[in-house]
Amino acid sequence: MKTLKQLALVAAVLPLAATAANADQFVRMVSGPSGGSWYPLGAKIMQVMDDEIEGITTSNTSGGGISNILAVNGGDAEVGFSYAHTAANGLNARGKFSKPQKDIRHLATLYGSMFQVAVRSDSKIKSFDDMKGANISPGKAKWTGTAFAEAILSAYDITFDSIRQNGGTVHHVSYTESVALMKDGHIDVFMAATNMPQASFLELEQSPGIRFIGIEDKAKYDKILNDNPGFVSGVMPKGVYKSVDRDIPTLGITVNMVVNKNLPDDLVYKMCKSLWANHAKFVEVKSVWKRVKQEDALKGVAIPVHPGAQKCYDELGVQKT
Repeated sequence: MKTLKQLALVAAVLPLAATAANADQFVRMVSGPSGGSWYPLGAKIMQVMDDEIEGITTSNTSGGGISNILAVNGGDAEVGFSYAHTAANGLNARGKFSKPQKDIRHLATLYGSMFQVAVRSDSKIKSFDDMKGANISPGKAKWTGTAFAEAILSAYDITFDSIRQNGGTVHHVSYTESVALMKDGHIDVFMAATNMPQASFLELEQSPGIRFIGIEDKAKYDKILNDNPGFVSGVMPKGVYKSVDRDIPTLGITVNMVVNKNLPDDLVYKMCKSLWANHAKFVEVKSVWKRVKQEDALKGVAIPVHPGAQKCYDELGVQKT
């Protein structure tokens, strides 16, 4: 027979056990830097899913293409924005990944982002060749845009280390900090892989005024494409920014969403359904979402699709392309 003390202990533990059993599933989103599109979109997506999917609690934090793959694979987040080629590199331990990121799965293909490089309008820098000793801001260390910058500079025989050796600096900071540094004259070059037009570049056009640098050397352009599977051809079209008076050759990558493979199939199915049922709400947050098409949700997939997402796409009639 249990003593009164034992019964009291059981009575105290039972509510805790019931609470744990009924606890919500955390769905933590790693998105992007403040000043970009990913962060506000991530916040809205999590808000909508929190409202619509019973039994989950959501959050959204900043991140970057590479770090988001590491976070989702490592279980520090359940869902994240990244890029198709970054996800493929992570799965296969290529590029910036020293170990295979085997716990990532595809949720959705979203839209293309273009690599954009700006200098002050009065800068003497006319091409990447002129950046050998420049003060640059290519993004934080584990952002995909930073790896993109390294890949392009490499074609011009420039590395971050060589820039420093030549008297330049490399600032691994956010978009917001990059804008402040350029306004104060502390950097010569701001680089980012993001949508066009992008708020940080629009702000810099107002003050101090900027000029965009393209990849004009065709041989180098082709080499970068050949050396980096997943990069795609692109242009910064005339008029996308007021200072762009001609099409400027650049390169692009495809934005996607990944989830941890251990998320329950039924939950990922509901997340997928919610993502596509609320397209108009996400357009209200950022107009770039207008380019997100349900029929492209499995376009360019280079990692396994989560079974829950696959069930969703089977019902929606979406096929890999």
